[in-house]
Amino acid sequence: MLFDILDILGTVTFAVSGVLTALHKRMDTFGIFIIAFVTAVGGGTLRDVLIVNTPVSWMLDVKYIYFIALAVLFALVFKDRLKHLRNSLFLFDTIGLGVFTIIGIEKGLDIGLHPIICIALGTMTACFGGVIRDILSNEIPIIFRKEIYATACIIGGASFLGLTKIGVSENLTYLSTASIIILIRVLAIKYNLSLPSFYKTTNS
Repeated sequence: MLFDILDILGTVTFAVSGVLTALHKRMDTFGIFIIAFVTAVGGGTLRDVLIVNTPVSWMLDVKYIYFIALAVLFALVFKDRLKHLRNSLFLFDTIGLGVFTIIGIEKGLDIGLHPIICIALGTMTACFGGVIRDILSNEIPIIFRKEIYATACIIGGASFLGLTKIGVSENLTYLSTASIIILIRVLAIKYNLSLPSFYKTTNS
């Protein structure tokens, strides 16, 4: 039950983050929906193709389309109340990141993949929708910048497997893993933490 709720939550939050990006880029209504859609299902589509789970999940269950459409409508109706769009984008993107990492790992475990591969699958599930969103919006994807993004998914994924190994309950494992990923992202932004850079800054 909680897994299904997390799946819907991840879809909705990523869709909203897509809407916020599209609004920032001043796209029309069709563009907004497309960006929301690919953000919400992009990672899951890649995951399903890699594990040969076809047709992919959203093609087999129309509820994803409905929830994405509702998320788009919600974000458009309340766009004026989301005064700080970039802060809102960070919030929804981070929640989606935590949730979709769990879903990707679970899918890998269900078909008996090696734990390390499951972490990679969870990371791709969480990050790839944002990659597509950023590319279509003419931005360098967050995952390719210095920000701690995919790293949070990897740490969260390892925590998920560790908690599962020691017998922590399923629901507590889900909530703890999502919280760890969200906390890492929040702390990274708050304290400007990033991965090492190999490029020297030049002074003009």
